[in-house]
Amino acid sequence: MNNSNINKVIEGFSHLQPEDKEYVAEVIRKQLIEVKRDRLAERAREAKMNFEGGAVKTGTLNDLMEDLDRD
Repeated sequence: MNNSNINKVIEGFSHLQPEDKEYVAEVIRKQLIEVKRDRLAERAREAKMNFEGGAVKTGTLNDLMEDLDRD
């Protein structure tokens, strides 16, 4: 993370008119939602590949607890 870039963004933001600040905040919020959505989709793809590749275990809660006790 580059603090000087962040400071520049914050400084620029502070000079905006209130309605422009609201618009920028909404755009940033939507971009963050997209980032989270992309991360979730990547995690789902990874989980699917692990499942299809046999890299996951299935069982009951008791099976899970026994596996955890063995570790």
